[in-house]
Amino acid sequence: MITFIQVKNSYERIEGMSNIQNDENRFPLFNKVKQNHEISVYIEEQNKSLHAMGFTEHSFAHIGVVADRTAYILDTLGVDDHTIDLALTAAWMHDLGNVINRVDHSQSGALMTFYLLDKMGIPAEDIAPIIRAIGNHDEGSGVPVSDIAAALILADKSDVRRNRVQDEDEKDYDIHDRVNYSVKSSKLKINQDHTAIKLKLEIDTRYGEIGEYFEIFMERMLLCRKAARFLNLEFHLIINEQTLM
Repeated sequence: MITFIQVKNSYERIEGMSNIQNDENRFPLFNKVKQNHEISVYIEEQNKSLHAMGFTEHSFAHIGVVADRTAYILDTLGVDDHTIDLALTAAWMHDLGNVINRVDHSQSGALMTFYLLDKMGIPAEDIAPIIRAIGNHDEGSGVPVSDIAAALILADKSDVRRNRVQDEDEKDYDIHDRVNYSVKSSKLKINQDHTAIKLKLEIDTRYGEIGEYFEIFMERMLLCRKAARFLNLEFHLIINEQTLM
């Protein structure tokens, strides 16, 4: 029998990354935020809290994927660079509230983001779209109220991958760990006609069943459908070449 540990190092790196976020000239605010020491500390500390509670990884790897996918969505749809800059910033800071508590972390994170950006001298006209998106990114109470919020929801909820599992011992894996560990490949793509966005996953069913994915992620996928509709897109979920949504 193959164990989780035996394939621990065989993780296939997430595919389809656009790396758009690395363009410092196009996105000055985002790169300023990435270099801010206080923000980096809060990102590290919030993940420590989640690790202690048994949650999957929410640190720099996660927010990097979310930032990249958020920018990819908006850039592909022809959104202007300034809006993408704000969206990248929202993606980078969206989980800060976990340092306070997992419950209502989107709202507490929005308040933290307001304080930190205001202290940096960022104008209200830029802060407002950022905290609006952060305050609406969680499936518990989130609503796609803007293009930035919709892209952030899709990017955040689609980040399912093996190396988000933080527990070292497979005996401690819960259903979230098993599902994330089972994902060998994850791609989020908008079609050429810009009419649909597809989350395509390859799952190794030795470690997590497709039914378990729906058991824990159905609410998130329904929110993704709403977010896609806000952007005038259809949302499709494809697992092991089967279209399930």
